[in-house]
Amino acid sequence: MALKILQMADNRDMEEIFSKKVRAGRRTYFFDVRQTRAEDYYLTITESKRDFNEDGTPFYKKHKIYLYKEDFADFKEALNEVSDYIIKEKGEEIISNTEKKTEEAKEEKKVETKAPPKPVQEEESSSTDFTEVNFDDLGKD
Repeated sequence: MALKILQMADNRDMEEIFSKKVRAGRRTYFFDVRQTRAEDYYLTITESKRDFNEDGTPFYKKHKIYLYKEDFADFKEALNEVSDYIIKEKGEEIISNTEKKTEEAKEEKKVETKAPPKPVQEEESSSTDFTEVNFDDLGKD
């Protein structure tokens, strides 16, 4: 009997009351409205990230957050505060790691080009570094 009740709860959890999907590169976020046993609603936020096994077959890593109505106000406030902070500090422009590395490389080049060039010292060549040819001997036969 307990097993049957558990199965019913699982089926109710699978029921889609309302859902919103956000695609973000290799990740997809799902915002799903679910129903409690008392028939109240709550939110699940699922991050699904596509990855690959060693043999190249794809699989999805999933992380889930359960958020209940009593926490909505605090959650929204914290999300807004953190989002506003990030935009204020870093702006809305997306900066990727590869762009940052490219910028760092450009900065290093600038530093290198600003350094005064080292004086070139000519080395004295010794007579063993070349073969002496007498061109006067070439035309005589």
